[in-house]
Amino acid sequence: MNKQSSGAPNRPRPSAKAKAVELLSISDQSVRRLTEKLSRKAYSDEEIHETIAWLQDKHYIDDEGGCRRRFEYLYESSTYSVKQICVKLLQKGYDGDLVRSCVPDDIYERELEKAGRVVRSKFKPGTDFRKMQQYMYGRGFDYSAARDAIEAYRQQWPEDNYGE
Repeated sequence: MNKQSSGAPNRPRPSAKAKAVELLSISDQSVRRLTEKLSRKAYSDEEIHETIAWLQDKHYIDDEGGCRRRFEYLYESSTYSVKQICVKLLQKGYDGDLVRSCVPDDIYERELEKAGRVVRSKFKPGTDFRKMQQYMYGRGFDYSAARDAIEAYRQQWPEDNYGE
């Protein structure tokens, strides 16, 4: 009697193309990230190169479009600072120049709005100014926008809660 240790039937290993399409069906991938994932699955460099070329030819993978879509989504719908968004995109494997090209020239108003939301949701009236600054800078918010958002929030506090 032939026993299998895992109890599951032996299945043929999917091709690199099939695995790549499966990964792309779950979420956008950068070329670098997809290459890393396929390498971890022990596909050969040649298979990976052919797969990436095929995906690009079929327009299934597009670093520029994927990076721009992800940046715009996070820029519009999250309270992340622009710096945090850029770090997230770099972690996803997008090229630094490509990520930087997504950042609008003037981000002050957007940073001020998002910093204001974060400050109001994170801190109670009377919180030490320096503590709030440190937190906001640690989250990558622009210095001026963070300072202005904290000051605007502090202006809403009653006089007796105005802590320094």
